[in-house]
Amino acid sequence: MVAIGSALVDVLAHGTDEELARQGLVKGSMALVDLDRSNAIYKDMAAGIEVSGGSAANTVVGVAALGGRSGFLGKVADDQFGELFLHDLSAAGVSLGHTRPTPSRLEGEPGEGRGEPLATGRCLVIVTGEGERTMATHLGAATTFGPEDVDEPFVMSANVLYLEGYLWDLPPAKAAMRRATELAHQADVLVALSASDPFCVERHRREFLDLLRDDVDVLFANEEEVKLLFGAGSFDRAAGAVEETGLLAALTRGASGSVVVTAGGTLEVPAAEVDQVVDTTGAGDLYAAGFLFGLTRGHEPYTCAQLGGLCAAEVISHLGARPQVDLADLAKRTKII
Repeated sequence: MVAIGSALVDVLAHGTDEELARQGLVKGSMALVDLDRSNAIYKDMAAGIEVSGGSAANTVVGVAALGGRSGFLGKVADDQFGELFLHDLSAAGVSLGHTRPTPSRLEGEPGEGRGEPLATGRCLVIVTGEGERTMATHLGAATTFGPEDVDEPFVMSANVLYLEGYLWDLPPAKAAMRRATELAHQADVLVALSASDPFCVERHRREFLDLLRDDVDVLFANEEEVKLLFGAGSFDRAAGAVEETGLLAALTRGASGSVVVTAGGTLEVPAAEVDQVVDTTGAGDLYAAGFLFGLTRGHEPYTCAQLGGLCAAEVISHLGARPQVDLADLAKRTKII
């Protein structure tokens, strides 16, 4: 599979409610911040870990960890975080296509947003005691991804094109994803969309629904996102609306597991057991990794959802959005596949 997403570096650290208040951050939310504010929050954070991140990047790393072939397209700047991102993905076994560093300053006339410093995107994640995550994200170079950055042979060689809904906020990235979708259809490549975030769904509901009708084969969304997307007052009504589209959809419900919607009906899949929830960062991303890996290996949707739940349970048991065990071995030991 090949994913298009925001190339970000995750900076994760434990923190307190008082620290969130001091930085003006709303607990449990994701706020977009400029580079100056990002630097100020970063300076105030406790020591933690720095690892390549971004929703779609987490998913392709998960696919690679399961033994699958995965690739990523995005944009980083020519800086320390950019080097970290590219090294991490390559070391994880992810192919990078045309993902290369872009100059640390945009060319052009100042006053038009050009000639300004350009940094690799970063997501500052403060995890409070109960595992709740609060994020301050500076997209940086990720905002410059456009149609010219779509590696056409790379996309057409995949079995799945995975699109990160977050990028729909950015007109150049939106155009790039539309172009990639056209290429995928030409090559009979499945197109999967992650709704990404409730606020993202609210901003782009009509366009997302158009995508589901014309361009998308597989939908990933959580309970809140799917209700907003279909304007439904309950999860059951939302699942029913998804079923009417004929899409394959994987709808996650946290500790209640997930529901897979197929043309033949819905399947309820219990959550995998986890001893302690430490950090929910990346849970949905790794669920998608397990589900898509199973799907591309010919497994039934129920098994795909079981594998997705297993990967999500592993990642929420520790700090960070990347697996810390051999996922392929874990799947074999639990006899899911």
